[in-house]
Parts: sequence; C-alpha cells; structure tokens
Amino acid sequence: MSTLLVNRLSGLYLGASLQELSGVSTGIDGKKSVQQLVVNIDHVEGDAQADPKHHGGLDRVLHHFPREHYGQYRRWDLITQLEDAPSMGENISTVGLNESEVNIGDVLQIGAVTVQVTQPRSPCFKLNLQFGHREFALAMQQSQLCGWFYRVLTPGIILLSDRIELVERKTDISVAEAMALYFSPEYDAKAYDRLASCEGLAQSWVNSLQRRLATQQVEDWQMRLYG
Repeated sequence: MSTLLVNRLSGLYLGASLQELSGVSTGIDGKKSVQQLVVNIDHVEGDAQADPKHHGGLDRVLHHFPREHYGQYRRWDLITQLEDAPSMGENISTVGLNESEVNIGDVLQIGAVTVQVTQPRSPCFKLNLQFGHREFALAMQQSQLCGWFYRVLTPGIILLSDRIELVERKTDISVAEAMALYFSPEYDAKAYDRLASCEGLAQSWVNSLQRRLATQQVEDWQMRLYG
C-alpha cells in the first residue's frame, strides 16, 4: 500500500549547457523548465553535469529540491528575490515535502519511474559562486535545507502532472538526520556505523564513513565549502 507524498510536481528541469562561474565549469545555471523528463537508469536525457565525480552517476541521477526552501534562503538574505527554481540545479521541484519527511533508502514512485533516495545534497563552493555569497554552502550544510538525490530503479518518463508516492520505507534515518550525522564536526563512530549501514545509502557516502572509521577522524571540508 503506497502513501501519497505529493499530489502534483511543482517543476521539472534539465539542461545540457555548461557555464563558467569564476573560472569553474558548472551546469547549475543551465537548466530550463520542461513538461517531462525521460529518465534512464544512469542519466536524464538532455541533462548534463560538469563534474561527474561529484554529480551524476548511478546514485545521483535525479536531484530533488523543495521549492519552499528558496523563501527561507531569501529571508536569510542569502539569495535575491529573483532567484528561484531551478537555481539550485534541481531536476524535480515540489511544495510540501522536505528532508524530515523523506528517509534514506525510501523507494518512491514518480509517475512511471521508480526511484530510491540515496543521499542529501553535499553543498559545495559552486553554490557560493552561483548566489554570490561566500557562506551559502556552509548555511545549507548547517540548515539541512539541501534537497536529495535519487538512483533509478525503474526507468521511464516523469510528467509535470505526476504525483509522488512512497512505496517502501527501508530505514529510520531521514535525509535531514543523515545530513546532521554526516556533517557534525564531532567524530562519532556510533553515528557513522548507523548511517553507513543504511540500506540504499549512496556508495560514496558509505566509502567516506568507512574512511572516517578507519582513520578515526573527520575529513577537512574547507576545499569543498570554499574552493
């Protein structure tokens, strides 16, 4: 028995063009509104990533970002009144579904496409360049208003008129809690064990957590957050 999460999508976006932001290649600002997404197992047709190491791949085929977060970032004076979806580089925009209501490993049905939640978005310095604010990535990391990624279990077409339904819940860790556990500055082996064992978690996150457990230290985030 599936559970209805969103009755209708707010927006669908894709883009094949890449831009230069302060000498850094990015596809974040090249997305446009579309009526449908043609979703394959490993990519969305017509969608491009400038950095395949950190974006895209089987665990990050689709990026979902809650539309209402733009309002919060405006209230914090981190973005302008004109910046809205898809300024975060998202493929899917919704209203009424956030990081506390979606869990790592959740299997969702979006139209004809079945997806699985794999990880929160890990904010990087390209967001600082995108919005002209040096602390934007850090603010996203600390607020957990980050959106999340999907792997594709069943490919197909997503229409703007489609709904989102929860088909199966596999873990008890929400996207927001995963963000809080992963980005806590304090080393916490028990938390890393719990998160790393989450069914469906992106392999890159599993690898990172295992490195922390092996080295007993948290990696330096300065390069990711500030470039």
